[in-house]
Amino acid sequence: MRSLDVSRISEEVARLSQEANYHLTEEMEEALAKAVEREESEAGRDVLHQLQKNASIASDEEIPMCQDTGSTVVFVELGQEVELQGGHLEEAINEGVRKGYEEGYLRKSIVADPAASRKNTGDNTPAIVHTDIVPGDEVRLIVAPKGGGSENMSRLEMLTPADGVEGVKEFVVDTVVEAGPNPCPPVVVGVGIGGNFEKSALLAKKALMEPISSDERQSDMPELEEEILEEINRSGVGPQGFGGRVTALGVNIKTYPCHIASLPVAVNINCHATRHKSVTI
Repeated sequence: MRSLDVSRISEEVARLSQEANYHLTEEMEEALAKAVEREESEAGRDVLHQLQKNASIASDEEIPMCQDTGSTVVFVELGQEVELQGGHLEEAINEGVRKGYEEGYLRKSIVADPAASRKNTGDNTPAIVHTDIVPGDEVRLIVAPKGGGSENMSRLEMLTPADGVEGVKEFVVDTVVEAGPNPCPPVVVGVGIGGNFEKSALLAKKALMEPISSDERQSDMPELEEEILEEINRSGVGPQGFGGRVTALGVNIKTYPCHIASLPVAVNINCHATRHKSVTI
């Protein structure tokens, strides 16, 4: 059994909260560069160049690449042979968010009492935490700040088995195209198929944490991913909605077994940055 003080988790969450807001992942930098090469629209190419320039300035100066520094989503893979000491896991995560957003001059966007007073909590807490117990004696953290613009465009539909693959494809493509410029395209699309109502939504969010290249991950439905990506990019929405052929950079699908009477499908859209950083402790 390995002991780990939760203060280490707080430190890492604080660091990753800032890094995810300051720096694109290497994969997203490469994806934007390839998008410039593919984009045929002059306006679309100009937008993509502006996104690259914005990301470069943010990284060089260590300032947020977007004014919306997001709600803080934290995925925890907790090894079952790890004994946490010194406090409660979620309290430690929230302390890390509090420290990271304060010291990193990141905008605090979380409000309490969401349907009434909507008073800002003042420190971007509480985080949204998803914990999986896994084999081993390590803890893996993924910190993913998620902006309101892209999250608001996400959808979930309880399809029927009769809708089949074509129904899934139509729902995903329609969701992204109808979102238009709101999620700051070119987007990354996470799709969750199966499980039940809440499981499909979680699958879709987790899909956004996966590499967008099927060569770098184990894809559940690679052919469907490619078909959906092609249809989205034929829509003409284009970068930031100015028109063009690059509306989406990638589509990731995760699946889970479901009830014989059900076909839940969730679509979680992320902006071109798809901010997330990870560490294994």
